[in-house]
Formats: sequence, C-alpha cells, structure tokens
Amino acid sequence: MVTLPDVRDAQLDGKTVLLRADLNVPFTGAVIADRARIRRAAKTINLLVNRGARVVVMAHLDRPNGVANPVMSFARVALVLADELNRSLRFVPDSIGATAERWTRSLPEGGVALLENLRFHAEEEQDDRAFAMMLSVHGDLYVNDAPSSSIRQHASIHAIVPLMRAFAGPQLIAHAAQLDEAEALALPGVAALMSTFKVPEKT
Repeated sequence: MVTLPDVRDAQLDGKTVLLRADLNVPFTGAVIADRARIRRAAKTINLLVNRGARVVVMAHLDRPNGVANPVMSFARVALVLADELNRSLRFVPDSIGATAERWTRSLPEGGVALLENLRFHAEEEQDDRAFAMMLSVHGDLYVNDAPSSSIRQHASIHAIVPLMRAFAGPQLIAHAAQLDEAEALALPGVAALMSTFKVPEKT
C-alpha cells in the first residue's frame, strides 16, 4: 500500500487549487458519449470548493499534437462539467499566458475555472519544466486526481510537482492504495508525489 499526501488533510480555505483531472472523454460526433470521468472530476471539485477553495482545473483531450484544434477544445466539456457541478464555471480559452492568468487570478470565492486543452501546447507531452512553471501560476497548491493520466511523464503530471505544494486527490489516493511500491514508482504521476512528500499543514 502506497501512502501519498492527501489533499483532504490540507488547509484549503481561501486557497486556489490547481487540479489535474481526467477529462479525456469519448465523443460521438459532437456529443460526449460517456460522462463518467466528468462526474468523478465534479465530485472532487465540489469537495475542494466545499472546503473553501477556488479551483482551476487542467486536463487533456485526445491527441492534438501540440496544435490548437477546435474539435478537441474543452469548450463543450466545460458546459457538461458545469451541469454536473450544478454551479457556474469559467472556461479559459488557453492554459498559459497573460490572459489565462488574469482569468484564473480573478476567480471569485468558490469559483471554478477549466483551462483549455493542455495538449494544444507540445511542451505538455515533453514534460517541459518551463511550461509547468507557467501552469503553476494558476494556483497556490497542486492536486493530482488523475489516475489514468498518471502513467504519463507530462508537465502537468510530473514536472509541476516540485514547483508547488503538491497533494493527491481522492481518486488517486484510492488508486495508489492498491499498488505496491514498485508499481507506484512505475507511474510518473504517483512517483513524483512520493518523491516530494510534504507534510500537510494543519490549522
């Protein structure tokens, strides 16, 4: 059994959480064919908001190969995520840059934002540290709650972890509990959190 720093032990009131979620959902034409991952992400987001956090969500969708492609935009996912959350959601039309920063830094209390598809930037799949640094400005702390994506050594999963106070979300905690150490170390997202284990702050 692998133990990870659990965001449920962290002080979140007044903080902005940068959440790496699994939102790589299947489409049938223009319609989302299965909302399961969106529902799981919504459950985690609501948990964080109910603990007093603002939440900035980041994820990938399909394989745009580093090129912005409207077919693979999160614009449609944002509408469904807002519906599952039963709250308003701010869709940010990029994941990095001055405009994205203004949108995430101006979130109201309890606000939720979804960044555009991370893979519109090739640096995401290159595990680029500079790209991870540009992502890190969106939050006070980082939470990985993306078990399916944690098999990849990408910037939002791996390179970002040493740059912020980092925690695992409930989905990743449950997944890691089923792994032995060797299995955990084979997953970049889990191994990164293990290697920089931070004792949660207490109030």
